[in-house]
Amino acid sequence: MRHLSAVLLILLLAVAPSCNFFKNRGLFGKKANTLAALLAQQDSIRVADSIRKVQEQLKAIENAKSDSIRLAEEARQAAAKSDRYNIIVGSFITPEYAKGLAESYRQQGYDTKILKMEGSNFELVSAESHESLRKAILRLRAFQDTVEFDAWMFIRK
Repeated sequence: MRHLSAVLLILLLAVAPSCNFFKNRGLFGKKANTLAALLAQQDSIRVADSIRKVQEQLKAIENAKSDSIRLAEEARQAAAKSDRYNIIVGSFITPEYAKGLAESYRQQGYDTKILKMEGSNFELVSAESHESLRKAILRLRAFQDTVEFDAWMFIRK
């Protein structure tokens, strides 16, 4: 009798998981399908949130990039505007000579710049640069009287 009940129990366990009744209505039935659907939905929501966050980060990076480009362009325009009139103390084809003269005037306290002359191989050494023509002319006259007689003005377009 013991053997018979053990055999029946083994048969019942072997047949039960393959039975459609247990698959559709038992532990593996509708609840399992609903749970799988909810898990799939939760995963899709998580993926959508991740994609949205990445898109927001990319948009923020793009905005920062365009802002920095705009600021750099504004700074370049402001610099070009502020150093339109330049008091030139030397012009050289050899860049080392231009750097040497610029360093000499920089040690004297001037805000020197080396300007590349368009359409030429010359590099101009500017001791001062000004925004207004009137101020540049006054400074050029004073500069010629006190510092460098041969100084001249270069007007940048």
